[in-house]
Amino acid sequence: MTAQHHPAYQGRPLPNPDEEIFDQGLGFDLGTLMGRRQLLRAFGIGTAALGLAACTSPSSPTGSSGSTASPASSGSSAPSGASGSPVAPAEIPDETAGPYPGDGSNGPDVLEQSGIIRSDIRSSFGDASGIAEGVPMTLELSIKDLADGGAAFAGAAVYIWHCDRAGLYSMYSGGVTEENYLRGVQIADSAGKVRFTSIFPACYPGRWPHIHFEVYPGEAAITDSTKAVATSQVAIPKEYCDAVYREKGYEASITTLARLTLESDMIFGDDAGAKQLATVTGDVSRGYALSLSVGVNP
Repeated sequence: MTAQHHPAYQGRPLPNPDEEIFDQGLGFDLGTLMGRRQLLRAFGIGTAALGLAACTSPSSPTGSSGSTASPASSGSSAPSGASGSPVAPAEIPDETAGPYPGDGSNGPDVLEQSGIIRSDIRSSFGDASGIAEGVPMTLELSIKDLADGGAAFAGAAVYIWHCDRAGLYSMYSGGVTEENYLRGVQIADSAGKVRFTSIFPACYPGRWPHIHFEVYPGEAAITDSTKAVATSQVAIPKEYCDAVYREKGYEASITTLARLTLESDMIFGDDAGAKQLATVTGDVSRGYALSLSVGVNP
């Protein structure tokens, strides 16, 4: 699958009109990434939970092998107040989906495909057969409805996507445009939780290691990206990235991560990812379990 051709994107003429939207060059990508956070900061208005989250264009080749250990289990719980009742989390900072969403807002739409609702997103599905290899990882998001006092958002549909261990995005990056791995949807259970099995993502130039997600009010809404009630990212703590990037296939991420900090990241830099930083357990041999409480206001 390849992205559709656009003579202009978000009202901006393409510098290379004969190329795909994701092949317009670094300057165009950086312009796309500049979001409301940077604009508000520039005008001295300040920043709240408004921002654009995106990704710079990755270009490194896909590796060939990786760990097959089972991910470590995670058991996170919501914080409680003095009375013992759950405390509603802060609202997750709102971001845009970036240039590689696969939700139909910028070219291909994986959310229209049968099979997208799945918990294990390491392999492609449908007509594709690729498998993303790397250090095993699970992600658990606890979705809370802030309009209902922080109650569990049962029935919410959560779509996640991220790059592979070489920094490539399925459906967009060269060499994996026909794949759709590392993309999937889960429906929140009665506790508002969704769980995915995946691989630890790479760190590529310009961005701190992260996982994208969109929250929809229900399964029926996922075919229309404008119905998402929250779009954000999960940040991964540095010590776990350091451990993973010493593994085979992740070598390029070592030097890339060394040039970055959470404070300097264009998305997480406002608060060093305080509201988006995952809690992590596990190790390289068993795999890692990431968890995050996500407050949304539908």
